[in-house]
Amino acid sequence: MKKVFIFLLILFFLFLPKISSEYWTFIAIEVLIMGFFAMSFNLLMGYSGLLSFGHAGFFGVGAYTTAILLQHGFNSLFLILLIAIIVSLICSVVIGYLSVRQDEIYFAMITLGFGMMLYTIAHNWTDFTGGSDGLPLMNEPILNLFGKKISLISPENLYFFTFVIVFIGILILWKIINSPFGLILKGMRENKNRLNFSGGNISSIRLFAFTISGTLSGVAGFLFCLFSSMATPDFLHWSFSAKPVIMSILGGAWNFYGPMVGAAIFFALEQFIKMYTDNWMIFLGILLIPITILFPKGVLGTIYDYAKKRYNSKS
Repeated sequence: MKKVFIFLLILFFLFLPKISSEYWTFIAIEVLIMGFFAMSFNLLMGYSGLLSFGHAGFFGVGAYTTAILLQHGFNSLFLILLIAIIVSLICSVVIGYLSVRQDEIYFAMITLGFGMMLYTIAHNWTDFTGGSDGLPLMNEPILNLFGKKISLISPENLYFFTFVIVFIGILILWKIINSPFGLILKGMRENKNRLNFSGGNISSIRLFAFTISGTLSGVAGFLFCLFSSMATPDFLHWSFSAKPVIMSILGGAWNFYGPMVGAAIFFALEQFIKMYTDNWMIFLGILLIPITILFPKGVLGTIYDYAKKRYNSKS
């Protein structure tokens, strides 16, 4: 049943641009990107038990790398993506190495500090990053696929490009979570002292998870730069780091697809509230409180647990 649902969901996303307006195609692109960002972040929070408040830094690094390369005449999106991955990976290794030895609130504060450091660099290094104005994409992003040039200015082309990259990224996360390393992460989340007594190197395990999470967040930043046609310091601000936290909790941090569902709910509520008021953040906050109380394991996590209990009670 679960596989059928996932298959139908993939089919829905594949045909969405054909059955929806351009406006909702843009919304779907944003949901895919931010949902993938939240899923990448959740590798730390949901599976490793580490709360990072600086993940927007890696997201922003991917976005700025993309914008800078496009401004300097790079025209191969796959090469730009590769460079964005390498830069995000290097930043993740360095920051992770200095952070993963700490626990709980100390880890959160260190990642927050590094995230704000990256934000300050992007905000103040005007000659390189454009300062508070950011970096607009001066060149049209062109995808060269088997000799055929495809413009990503088209919402439909950008949607399918985003869908493919996100789909590959989710497969990578799925393989990691369902591998022996994924079991080690869950064991570390439940009882890191027992894992340590069993011979596990907690710092190395955390650093590996942190590096994967930060690198994939950089890929999300690469996609978001193409989507928004610019990179700004706001992408690196600590308040932007709160988005994957909210989406993961809203959908279900202990469920693999929870953050993506949380992203869809978040943007659906945002669009609905915006139809009636410009002060949508106030009312969104009011709505999120009862949702969090009624769904303690997130919307998807709570529904999944309820369905599992019903199934077990019948069998």
